[in-house]
Amino acid sequence: MSDSQLAHWLATTDAKLTFIGGRPDLHPLARRAAQKTIVMYCTERSGDFCAGECTVYSGGAACVEAPNTECLAADKDVGWCTEIGCDGTCSALSSCGTFLAMGFCLTPNTNSIVVSTL
Repeated sequence: MSDSQLAHWLATTDAKLTFIGGRPDLHPLARRAAQKTIVMYCTERSGDFCAGECTVYSGGAACVEAPNTECLAADKDVGWCTEIGCDGTCSALSSCGTFLAMGFCLTPNTNSIVVSTL
């Protein structure tokens, strides 16, 4: 997902948003922008859209607990896993099998997300 897609989604979504790491600074020259990854993940799919309660993570490498996630998008490649603690069966966003609107990927049964600085 590009920065412009992310900004548009944040401005137009009717999903309930929670921010981890603060509201993302989408300016590419912002301090440490290259070291941060922005991930949006939501609890529901509504047609071709990610909906429901959505969380926006903005930060560095981490295993992000994301119980009951149905779909996600990110500005860099991330992994998603079926179990808490970034365990179980994991897949990469870059190998998404079902894309949804606005650059989101259908990721049913996701319970954690692997964020890397690479």
